[in-house]
Amino acid sequence: MTLQEDTRTHPFQKTLIRNYQAPRWDEPLIFELNAPGHTGVVSNSDGHSAITKSAPENSVQRKTAPNLPEIGQAQVLRHYLRLSQETLGADLNVDIGQGTCTMKYSPKVNEKFAGSSLSADMHPLQDVSTAQGTMEIIHNLQDYLKEISGMDQVSLQAGSGSAAIYGAVKSVQAYHEAQGESTQRDEIITTIFSHPSNAATAKTVGYKVITLYPDENGYPDLEALKSVLSERTAALFITNPEDTGVFNPEITDFVDAVRQVGGVTFYDQANANGLLGIARAREAGFDMCHFNLHKTFSTPHACGGPAAGALCATDELAPYLPGPQVVRTPSRFEWSEQGKYSTPDIRPFYGVVPNLVRAYAWIRALGAEGLRQVAETAVLNSNYLHAELSKIDGLSIPYASGEYRIEQVRYSWQELAEETGISTGEIGARMADYGFHYWTSHHPYIVPEPMTLEPTESYSKQELDEYIATLKLTAEEARQDIDTVKSAPHRSSIHTIDQEATTDPETWATSWRAYRRKYLGEQRSEPSTWVAPANLPIPQRAPKAHHR
Repeated sequence: MTLQEDTRTHPFQKTLIRNYQAPRWDEPLIFELNAPGHTGVVSNSDGHSAITKSAPENSVQRKTAPNLPEIGQAQVLRHYLRLSQETLGADLNVDIGQGTCTMKYSPKVNEKFAGSSLSADMHPLQDVSTAQGTMEIIHNLQDYLKEISGMDQVSLQAGSGSAAIYGAVKSVQAYHEAQGESTQRDEIITTIFSHPSNAATAKTVGYKVITLYPDENGYPDLEALKSVLSERTAALFITNPEDTGVFNPEITDFVDAVRQVGGVTFYDQANANGLLGIARAREAGFDMCHFNLHKTFSTPHACGGPAAGALCATDELAPYLPGPQVVRTPSRFEWSEQGKYSTPDIRPFYGVVPNLVRAYAWIRALGAEGLRQVAETAVLNSNYLHAELSKIDGLSIPYASGEYRIEQVRYSWQELAEETGISTGEIGARMADYGFHYWTSHHPYIVPEPMTLEPTESYSKQELDEYIATLKLTAEEARQDIDTVKSAPHRSSIHTIDQEATTDPETWATSWRAYRRKYLGEQRSEPSTWVAPANLPIPQRAPKAHHR
């Protein structure tokens, strides 16, 4: 393909390449729009008494009014609409490039349910007698997830997928403690292409993490697993398909080998979108598994939150699950009693109710046949993308040569990088000029110059073709107009971000007060903060990782 734009057969849309231009408002902070005397809502006499009168105790009453900007309603509206126009999201662009994070369409009727006051205004401390509808939804969602996973019990307390994995690690720890083996079993095994939260949460709890690498075909090596199994093995935490999209056909052998030495097996199902209604954790022999309800079950990734995680277990591991579950009694729905072995709660209250409602509505709308169709369409989309992108010169597909992938693929631009000097991050920046999101991969870059794409079931063939054509064009630009690609993006709201600034706490300004102090040079009185004692050991941290 040349730099000339492709033509399509549709008579009203001539090209596959969109003439995209993001708005650039150069919008100031809302505090900088402060105009003394301006207001959007007329309050009572001083604007402060309404706050203090409603406060339950003097101890929590504000002594002074909040230092909010004075700004008219029209200016507030324009400010936030401009910011929204500068933001790409799942409803605006094709988020194929968020591999392992399952960007998909959430039906707007589900947003109505989740945003309803019956959902959004639930208070975690209100009596269960006033929350029976929500309790019924949670109870039914537990039952659906039991069926989908094949497990016996489900905890919906986790506020994210990673929190559910952390709950699994703590459950493993509690299980071995009940067996009198908590000190002995201090190793958790995972694979380099499993979701990084597995290793991270295990390390957080204090386990030694053993990481397995793939064989030449991209599969975790069974003999390598057996070589590290011992009486010290606490558990295997593994994603399948892994973050390369490769499904391990020997997964039951992995599970059996770990269980033979007394270890627990946990199935990280962050990549479950291509398995719904087709394969279940129970049939593979796992003791526990989790789902990202905020991804697999409808809600897009949402910029890191709010999220919801489901932690599922067999009867053997169920007593160690965190948090209560909703149970049905003859008269109403209630919270279950915490067992003596139950893992401590992993958040103060129970779940993220709006996301639980979204997941429930999505499952109910689709039914069993619909869930399977989701998986089949996601796999079809992924493999169509796989087949078409394999034709691009300079793009390779490591591992499992000639094999189908499940819901995503980790590609490599190494050949193009060696030829042109253009990196995968620079390809991603140039894709932003065409209105597309693009993701490299988790660190470390085991696949060199990676690009991880997961199309899910939400995208039409026309959208996939647009994405394919734009990647082809960008690869050609890397050869014929390298400076344009090197200096991209050109048509985005923001040009480039200083990566060092985003990872250095000294540059962060998370409040207006901090911004004025750090960047306007104001000398302001700051509340005292905790200072670490000088004799504390220096924490060991991994090197900074940048995705772009």
